[in-house]
Amino acid sequence: MENFVFAYPTKNYFGKEAATQALNAELPKYGKNVLLAYGGGSIKRTAPGHDKSLYDLVKDTLTDKQVFELGGIQPNPKFNPSVLDGVRMCQDNDIDVILALSGGSVLDCTKAIAGVAGTLKTKVTDNVEEAWNIVCGRKPTTAAVPIVDIITMAATGSEYDMGGVISRTETNDKLAYFSKLVFPAVSFIDPTYTFTLPVKQTLAGVSDCINHIMEQYFCG
Repeated sequence: MENFVFAYPTKNYFGKEAATQALNAELPKYGKNVLLAYGGGSIKRTAPGHDKSLYDLVKDTLTDKQVFELGGIQPNPKFNPSVLDGVRMCQDNDIDVILALSGGSVLDCTKAIAGVAGTLKTKVTDNVEEAWNIVCGRKPTTAAVPIVDIITMAATGSEYDMGGVISRTETNDKLAYFSKLVFPAVSFIDPTYTFTLPVKQTLAGVSDCINHIMEQYFCG
């Protein structure tokens, strides 16, 4: 595997141990207060060829930071609770950067959190509908909390794009959210961290890759 770095505009570090080598250099650029966002348990399992799980590696790296955790983000991420909880945590703790350990769904959720937290001038608990208006595009995103991610699943390409899909179960909505302000600042792509995924999720990622390629072919 050949390691490399490229940007368009997200700065991408690709290869084995990419995160180990570069996370300490990149994350301090954004501040001390970090929101750590992740989904299920795969990041807490040790991948073949690694001494620690991705979760433990990152926690060890963040010993000089104030870390707040938003776990349990589901596939097809939910506006309520995940986006709202993330925005509330950003507002209450003056979050400087969001670090997503994730597949595409966690990154989708992270982008909505970043855009709403950066744009919303009132407490999200007092203005849920305005937060939703930002997500669904009725109100523009004017600022965003920086995003850094370590991708753990090959699927949507969310690690270097400016959009995501958010579900609001109480209104039965599932809508796309886009803003140039939510491109991840830095993405670390170490394929060895995909080895802890269940086979079912790996197959789902393959199908997702194929579908996104076909979308570009037929819609481009």
